[in-house]
Amino acid sequence: MEKQALLLSSWYLPLRTVRWQLAIKLVYEQRVDTLAHYDEMISSPSVTWNIPAVIRYRRGARSGAPKVRFSRSNVLLRDGHTCQYCQKRLPSSQLTLDHVVPRSHGGQRSWENIVTACRPCNAKKANLSCDEVGMFPSRHPVIPHTLPVVARRFGLPQIPIQWLPFLEGWT
Repeated sequence: MEKQALLLSSWYLPLRTVRWQLAIKLVYEQRVDTLAHYDEMISSPSVTWNIPAVIRYRRGARSGAPKVRFSRSNVLLRDGHTCQYCQKRLPSSQLTLDHVVPRSHGGQRSWENIVTACRPCNAKKANLSCDEVGMFPSRHPVIPHTLPVVARRFGLPQIPIQWLPFLEGWT
């Protein structure tokens, strides 16, 4: 598997991962600082580099800061893999996404209208409004600014040990 570098904002917030080649380029261009590196090295005729594991932007992020993409897995992360109606924490395979305002009543597929629900709660609510069925989500659905960092989110089998000090409080 190819090495990835964890890219942090200038405020040490995890942004995304980048391929090690891009990390080297950003270090060379002096756009980032290297905070941790892997044991592996790469060499050119004139220089030898440790492969960066964690890099941080030197300046603030551009005004178009990355937004959390709407997806099933991100809704499950936002809601903590918990049914918002009965509060049961379940595996992803036993959870569904529920429209708070049903599509038949004009509800949209958006962060503000979708919550995690277990199959029995979703079947009970069906295409009725919360008022009609008397079921209300425990938390109002909102657009998240960040999500917990998990290895699967980065497409990795596990988070590299070099990243752990920079992810405290985010996992």
